[in-house]
Amino acid sequence: MEALFFNAHSGFLEGIVRGYKSSLLTQGQYANLTQCETLEDLRTQLASTDYGNFLANESSPISTSTIGEKALKTLVDQFNYVRSNAVAPLDKFLDYITYAYMIDNLVLLITGTLHKRKLTELLKRCHPLGWFEGMPALGVATNTEELYQIVLVETPLAEYFRDCLKVDDLDALNIEIIRNTLYKAYLEDFERFCESLGGPTADVMRRILAFEADRRSINITINSIGTNLSKEQRARLFPTIGRLYPGGNNALAKADDLEQVRVACESVTEYRAFFEGVGANGVVSRGDDEGAAAQIEDKFFVEEVNLNKMAFLQQFHHGVFYARFRNITWISECIAQEALDRMQDFIPLF
Repeated sequence: MEALFFNAHSGFLEGIVRGYKSSLLTQGQYANLTQCETLEDLRTQLASTDYGNFLANESSPISTSTIGEKALKTLVDQFNYVRSNAVAPLDKFLDYITYAYMIDNLVLLITGTLHKRKLTELLKRCHPLGWFEGMPALGVATNTEELYQIVLVETPLAEYFRDCLKVDDLDALNIEIIRNTLYKAYLEDFERFCESLGGPTADVMRRILAFEADRRSINITINSIGTNLSKEQRARLFPTIGRLYPGGNNALAKADDLEQVRVACESVTEYRAFFEGVGANGVVSRGDDEGAAAQIEDKFFVEEVNLNKMAFLQQFHHGVFYARFRNITWISECIAQEALDRMQDFIPLF
């Protein structure tokens, strides 16, 4: 019965999204791209894929930024098509997907406003999926109090601001705390919404959002080690969802180095593997934090892709609309920077 009602409301759009998935580059096509020596070669190879001639009208020499912009435009156009045809509750679910981009855009605009940057410059750097009607209004703020009031009135994130932040928090020193506080509120709210939908959507999204929450908790811990952020402040930034919550989060809040972070994550088998072979000679040690953190983040990214791939193995749920994948920009950057030895670092999707 649940599948019947899902198909009646969202079955067509799920089919569309699964079609978009089929157009993603295959491992063989990725392998062909890694053989390209110039961006013109890359353009020719892409023309034989489902990307088609989306770069055909671009003048030479083509740049990696152009490739990225055109690929992003394709993604945004597809998303907007699905969103414009969605009905409840899928329309609200898709809105939640955009909130993450809105947070990044909002933080960018707040930072720029505090540093007296031009609004036109800032708006160009905003992600199109995170655009909201009130964004240009933020540029009229002349002080932090005005900025705070505009955010509360004009943005879909007003609820997160109202519950989590005060006007005194809007300063350059607190900008990352603001970002993480908003993400915490967003992930918790998104998880509640998915649980209210129940069924396969709740099952799929519970895994994805739990991973995202745990990743943020681990990254916040690693990045705050040796900084002025107190352990109490650090703990308040952790989402109250995820597989590490509450015991693992409590341990992360007290961690003083990467070894203690590793111990805090040992209760989750998948996370334990992230720390294997990390650090100098495979040992996580003090003084090797920066390099080890980068290695851990790479493993996080691989796991994120795997979770998104798994979302497509079930049917009649909204998780397939959330699943997102890495594009061809990485390979084009390697060519432009003559880092051909790193082109093989892509992650096969299907």
